[in-house]
Amino acid sequence: MESVNINTNRLFIRNLKPTDLNDFFIYRSNAEVVKYQGFDVMTLTEAAAFIEEQKDKLLGNPGEWIQYGIENRAEQRIIGDCAIKIDEYDLRIAEIGITISHLEQRKGYAKEAMTGVLGFLFDTLNLHRVAELCDTENTASVNLLKSVGFRLEGYFVENVFFKGSWGSEFQYAMLKREWDAKQRVSQ
Repeated sequence: MESVNINTNRLFIRNLKPTDLNDFFIYRSNAEVVKYQGFDVMTLTEAAAFIEEQKDKLLGNPGEWIQYGIENRAEQRIIGDCAIKIDEYDLRIAEIGITISHLEQRKGYAKEAMTGVLGFLFDTLNLHRVAELCDTENTASVNLLKSVGFRLEGYFVENVFFKGSWGSEFQYAMLKREWDAKQRVSQ
């Protein structure tokens, strides 16, 4: 089991904690923020229970999603969260997802958080593959994934009944060797 503490230039990715509640609730209760997520808007009580459930989890339990706070280091408050799940059948594979508060979008935080998480998964944990599923209508996520070097692997047409209707998803992925090559080019 692994503790997650990822530092980037502006962000600190770490376990959620009870003091995150108000900032967490602000964006998790916003319908636009959760529009493409696998969950719906949260009440304050649901948000508090979610944080309580997540706050002490360690990464490494196969098949279990863990949500981490994305803290703005300068302001010392969370501006979003990210999820990591180690594959249930192969511990060298992970799936990830990122949510950024509507108050903090379009500032480069999602890309910075995604790059930090990928660095941790590939460079620290030495994983082989990281994947993400996203709604085909979620152009912000599609653009983010492409910008950090993910490759489109699949297009699933109406594969999920989601918030009252059938939805389609893209699957993007990156291999460690692709991450390593991208890091060599950017140096």
